Amino acid sequence: MKFRPTLLALGVTALLSGCQNVNTSTLMQSGAQAYQAASLSDADVKSLSDQSCAEMDKQSKIAPASSKYTKRLNKIATALGDNINGTPANYKVYETKDINAWAMANGCIRVYSGLMDMMTDNEVEGVLGHEMGHVALGHTRKAMQVAYATTAARTAATSVGGVTASLSKSQLADLGENLINAQFSQKQESDADDFSFDLMKKRGINPSGLVTSFEKLAKMDAGRESSMFDSHPASQARADHIKERIAAGK
Repeated sequence: MKFRPTLLALGVTALLSGCQNVNTSTLMQSGAQAYQAASLSDADVKSLSDQSCAEMDKQSKIAPASSKYTKRLNKIATALGDNINGTPANYKVYETKDINAWAMANGCIRVYSGLMDMMTDNEVEGVLGHEMGHVALGHTRKAMQVAYATTAARTAATSVGGVTASLSKSQLADLGENLINAQFSQKQESDADDFSFDLMKKRGINPSGLVTSFEKLAKMDAGRESSMFDSHPASQARADHIKERIAAGK
């Protein structure tokens, strides 16, 4: 992802409007950090993802090995596989009533117990396959660039020592939140849906769970003002697309 000069200027302008007493040196550091985000290497993205995911884990209640959620997830992970196009997958459950699931470019995959409560194993497979698609297709890498630039603009973090050495624990947590809340384009969402379908077919998993997961989310969409899938294409439309692929046998 390429950042145009105007985007850097907007970042500095936002910083100016939010903090009148920030000095020129700090603004230059923020601008440099935002520019640096545009050219994050694969190693940078992995390091940021490793540290950010670890910080998110520290702030969350992770289901223990004895938990019914972990046992279910282990079964699901076995079905989906332990790598994403060569990136090792790392699965964990957060014990929370929230309904969400996400993945980072380093293969960090997290699913919330609230989502597992409302979905069958087959449906969770479909959702996690979708999140794995974002990783495999490079969407999470681009999202990390945006999240890093946003965190840099908010904190005016110095780039001395590299992109990760300068971030505090709170900034890494902020980075994780920005990444989790990243909005993918509708094409990216649709491509991730197709990746999940293809993965399920390849692994011998019934893809109908992808359909019914979307149908459940469609009911949620109708009853809520907002949800984790606000930025996604309409859930029912996604279900219908997968139904068409199932009917076509491809």
